[in-house]
Amino acid sequence: MAIKDALLSEYDHEMATTRRLFERVPEQHFGWKPHEKSMSLGQLAGHLANIPFWADSILRAEFFDLDDMPPDARPNPPASRDALVKAFADKVAAARRLIAATGDPEMLARWTLKRGGAEMFSMPRIAALRSFVMNHSIHHRGQLSVYLRLQNVPLPAMYGPTADEA
Repeated sequence: MAIKDALLSEYDHEMATTRRLFERVPEQHFGWKPHEKSMSLGQLAGHLANIPFWADSILRAEFFDLDDMPPDARPNPPASRDALVKAFADKVAAARRLIAATGDPEMLARWTLKRGGAEMFSMPRIAALRSFVMNHSIHHRGQLSVYLRLQNVPLPAMYGPTADEA
């Protein structure tokens, strides 16, 4: 089995779970924040929807320097729930195509995240995908589920039934 085959089943599961959460995001509360230092619900959802974008940098370049961030790396909050779900679906599909086209040698090649030329971390691309795309998505999905709970939005099943769907 190729590395990509093992990763794709996990990727598909996690992205489908995130999509189910996005389908419940109340767009009338996009501006709501649980705390003054927190992102708004719309900002958080938009950030989470954008995370699959990073697969492109991880799989097509040897490094990424945060000081050279392209404008589309930090998009504006979505205009609507439909726009959020569509943007996410497009980025998930593009990342999936890249992962599926990547062989084991490329998956095991080093990738580095830099800031101002200084190395922040370096690891095999497979590890960067798991950390910077998968785990990062799971982290922010957890935040989003708390935001939704605080807005009394019933949560979908993620790793088993929720209190709303038991």
